Amino acid sequence: MQQYDLAIPTLPSRSIGDTVAFYKRLGFEGGAHEFNNSYAILCRGAVELHFFTYEELVPAESSAGCDIRVLDIEKIYRECSPSQLPRTGIPRMDPLENKPWGLKEFAIVDPDGNLLRIGQVIEK
Repeated sequence: MQQYDLAIPTLPSRSIGDTVAFYKRLGFEGGAHEFNNSYAILCRGAVELHFFTYEELVPAESSAGCDIRVLDIEKIYRECSPSQLPRTGIPRMDPLENKPWGLKEFAIVDPDGNLLRIGQVIEK
């Protein structure tokens, strides 16, 4: 039984197969929906992301994304680092930093230009 409110982002994907392969490199599980292969559901722990096919998407023009709050940002960053994503371009993984808005965070931009900002609140 669910004990909390939950929001699940739905992000665009030019290719569900390519999106699933990319996110599996980051430790996500799941794949194309069994009743609709133009839709995917991917999970990593309590984080759930949905993707819909949008073949005309131009990654460099995408403004889609989401913020993900975690309890152990250092652990998540270490676990994503073996993916060896570049630091610039699309796709990429930005370095882990303390941000002036009170979060320790890093960002991942997937091959479709979706921006995932992954962060933890910095305790005062």
